[in-house]
Amino acid sequence: MTLSAKDEFIVSIDRVLRTLWSAKGSERPSPAQGIAERELTDEERSHAAGLMRVNHAGEVCAQALYLGHAVTARSSGVREVMQQAAREEEDHLAWCRERLEQLKSRPSRLDPLWFALSFGMGALTGIAGDRLSLGFVAATEDEVCRHLDRHERALPESDDKSRAIVNQMRDEEARHGTHALEAGGWDFPQPAKDVMALVAKVMTTTSYRI
Repeated sequence: MTLSAKDEFIVSIDRVLRTLWSAKGSERPSPAQGIAERELTDEERSHAAGLMRVNHAGEVCAQALYLGHAVTARSSGVREVMQQAAREEEDHLAWCRERLEQLKSRPSRLDPLWFALSFGMGALTGIAGDRLSLGFVAATEDEVCRHLDRHERALPESDDKSRAIVNQMRDEEARHGTHALEAGGWDFPQPAKDVMALVAKVMTTTSYRI
């Protein structure tokens, strides 16, 4: 079914509200479901919460990025790639939020800022053309996979629940990046990826604490 411009706008606004303020559950069960909660020290719990807060902020960015790409995509095929990835990433968002609650913590207070900046980047690259837009998604997902690998190693050894979520997210983020390249995305040169990594470091460092 093809939505009108008005309907697309309403759907987009709904996604913004659900991303930032809704406690909507996931369509799929969390990878942590059924895994026993092992005892964590206060320090381990705080560290795990900081890492999962960063991951949650990353999923907020992903929702904004895909939304920005989708609203400016030139072809319906590219728009569908973006929307499908965003639907899967909604589960990641819910899984991270649920885990933060279990760790007696909260999302980053800077999430609205990350959403706005990511939406702008997504829209700008989308305006520049589908090939650049898809390439930006692929490069972003590549960076996300690297940081999830680091988080998997940095999590407390006894935090099996967070680790299960991180590993599932990592596999799906890698698939999203592959799909973006297969759809015609431009393979970004390493210097461009290095700049993106520096920007990501600012987000991860601040979201860990704030």
